[in-house]
Amino acid sequence: MSKLNYDDPAIEETWCSDQRKIVADYLRSQNVTHGRIGEWPAWHIAPCVSIWAIESLARPESIGWWVICGDLPTDYISSVAVNPPQHPRKAMRIIAQKWLEAVNAWKDGREAENLMIEDAGSQDELRSMLESRARLLLEWADDDSVWVEE
Repeated sequence: MSKLNYDDPAIEETWCSDQRKIVADYLRSQNVTHGRIGEWPAWHIAPCVSIWAIESLARPESIGWWVICGDLPTDYISSVAVNPPQHPRKAMRIIAQKWLEAVNAWKDGREAENLMIEDAGSQDELRSMLESRARLLLEWADDDSVWVEE
């Protein structure tokens, strides 16, 4: 089986389009009332992760939600959790911190709060995945080289 070349614009575009559909389905499943979903992720590294800015219905033309999806659990946060100005790097950091808080709660035998991940499987599997993905997201959030503006 050949590996896809995500540096190929057509393959990257297909992947981003697929992720956008996942985001739309996920928001629907979570009953999140929202405006438009960006046509392109606010930030991404295909095929690992994409972060999407979701328009607020209460404040059109403003970001109301941030959604993360890719080779990790799909999750979202309110833009209220992100100190202005809004930026996907800040949203990524907050989501990663939220995941680590959930992991620590489970390790302490407590329930995780504000976790919006669906069909997550067993808590042990999810805990391991969330911890590794959250640490990687925090590394990326700290790495200026992955945030070069195009």
